Parts: sequence; C-alpha cells; structure tokens
Amino acid sequence: MLLLCNYYLTYRCNAYCEFCHFGDHSQFKDTPFADPEDFFRNVKELRSMGVRFIDLTGGEPLLHKDIASLTKFARQLGMQTSITSNGLLYPKFAESLRGNVDLLHFSLDSPDRDEHDKIRGLKCFDAVMSGIDLAKSLGEYPDILFTVTNETYQKLPQMYEIAKEKGLVLIVNPVFSYFGNPGLNDDAISYLQNYVKGKKEIYLNDSYLKLRLHGGNDINKPSCKAVSRVVVISPYNELILPCYHLGTERVKIDRPIKELRKTEKIKYFRKMEGRFDFCQGCTINCYFEPSFAFPVNYYGLMSLKSKFRYGYQKLLLQPLKKKFKQ
Repeated sequence: MLLLCNYYLTYRCNAYCEFCHFGDHSQFKDTPFADPEDFFRNVKELRSMGVRFIDLTGGEPLLHKDIASLTKFARQLGMQTSITSNGLLYPKFAESLRGNVDLLHFSLDSPDRDEHDKIRGLKCFDAVMSGIDLAKSLGEYPDILFTVTNETYQKLPQMYEIAKEKGLVLIVNPVFSYFGNPGLNDDAISYLQNYVKGKKEIYLNDSYLKLRLHGGNDINKPSCKAVSRVVVISPYNELILPCYHLGTERVKIDRPIKELRKTEKIKYFRKMEGRFDFCQGCTINCYFEPSFAFPVNYYGLMSLKSKFRYGYQKLLLQPLKKKFKQ
C-alpha cells in the first residue's frame, strides 16, 4: 500500500550542514530543479494510486522558485504536504505557502546560536527564529526539527524549552548512519529515551530508538517497506530504488508510474526491500516512519503512542489555538 512520496525538488542547498551530504556543494551545485510539469503529472497520478502524503524535499526545497505552486497543487489534490527548511528563504515564500503546508518544519540544530551556525556552516539561527515568528503571525504552527547527533543530544532540554516558549512541537530526529555518518551511540539513545518520557510537546518515534538498540534492520526478517509504501522521485524525473540514501537503481519516468511499478525491475525491488546486503543494520528514519505506519509488527506497535501524541498536538490542540486567535 503506497503511502508517501519523497519528492526531491533539488539536490542543491544553501547551507553546509556537517551531518548532511547535501552540504557538499561541489557535488550538487549543477543538479537541476524538478520540472513543474513533471511534478504536476506525477503527483496527480500518485494521488490516484493512493498516496496521501508528500514530502517536498531536497537539498533546500525553498530554492525551487515554484515551491508555492507545487505545494498548492498537491494540497488541492487532498494530499498532506510537508516541507523542512533551514529558514533562510522562508520570508520570501511565507505568504504564498500559507495554508498549503500541513507539516512545516524549521531545522534547528542547537539552542546555542554559535553552535547551530557552526553545524550549518553559515549564520542562520536568527533566520530560523524569525521564520518561526513570521509563520505564527500568519496563523501557521510549524514544528522545530532537531537533528540529534552524538555531539548535541545533551542539548535536548534547552531545545525543549525553546519549543515550549514558542508553543510548538519539538521533533527529535535521531541522526542515522549513512554516507559515513556513524549514527547515534548507545549513550545518546539512552538519554533520549529517558528525557522524552511524559513530555507531550516532543515527538520522537519510539520505534526509531528500539530499532537502533536491536541493531537496525535485519535482512533475514526485514522491517523496511521502502519500496512498497514509498515512492522516491529525483529532480531528474526518475524513480530511485530502493530508496534515496541507498539507491542503486534509477528508472526514468517515461510512462505512467503505475505502469512502471508493474515492471519486473520494480517487482524485484519490492520483493527485495529490506533484504539487500546493504540493508543490514539500516536505521534511516525517512523510510522506517512509513514502514511503521500500521501496527503490523513490533515496531509498528511501539510507534503508536508517539504518533497519537503528535496527532493530538497537530490535529486538535493547534487547530483550537488557531480558532481562538481568529
């Protein structure tokens, strides 16, 4: 059952984050931006195939000059939209994005301005904070997304205080192992587990940490459903298989996606999802979030509490706040 599309609008970025490979501008500076006509056609088809969630991602998605019209189009189809931004370009698009992004995330890597700016490779702490205030003035309730590393996990209490002060949810995003990044160590995992208990304004999918403690994906009994539940599309108008981070195959979208997914190649990747040798030990959040969407296994059940808590904040409390402010 397809649930999610991770649509890479560009691989370019205007930051140099230490934990992200998109920070290597020399590698991505000449990559294209997704063609709007391709986007409209692909997203319309995906919606007809049952996809309900679309993450407009990158790189920095706000570098795409048509970001507002792309988001609006997906929203008008009834899809739930999400964007994660470093905040630098948000003022340029704030009005045009208003009401069309269900899950607007501002990345904040530390409560300390200098540390955040060092991690990002440029001064953007103040842009994030002013972007949050601007979004709230427009009636939006963005989330603060804290990508936790082995160097920053003990800053979680201070990050929580910032989120509470702003009246927002803090999303704790444990850094995962890929492209040479080692991922979180056991001390960091234990710290996160203990700290988030009972804190309603923090979203941390409990199954992420359990998966890590169990050694990640087991290719003999895989938990990953990166192909059957997720469609990944590149700025080159390609399907990426089995996922972006471990992608070994790119398939040009030269016919309807529904037809492509019936080809032997994609059937093979669906059969092998989570079973390739390189899938052993994987903990990549982007794909385990939809993989644990239903309680079909232990991790799905473990994720329910945190999902309900987040849903309560986003679907009940924040809409009520909006209503009473009008």
